[in-house]
Amino acid sequence: MSELLKRITIRPEQCHGQPCIRGMRIRVIDVLEMLAGGMTHAELLVDYPYLEEVDIRASLTYAAQEMNHPIVTAAE
Repeated sequence: MSELLKRITIRPEQCHGQPCIRGMRIRVIDVLEMLAGGMTHAELLVDYPYLEEVDIRASLTYAAQEMNHPIVTAAE
């Protein structure tokens, strides 16, 4: 999993510090939104030929890792 996550880059000067794929200007959220909108992996790879299948998996892995944080709420 750590090899996948090495494909995700975060640079303050690029895309306002949002996570991107391999230093390119395609954000993880862009990939996730296209998948959520119904695009298949194959369609993504045709529309964005500089992406690789492993980049899509890296985006999904990054999103899953980001969701795996405890949420603390105040007691009422």
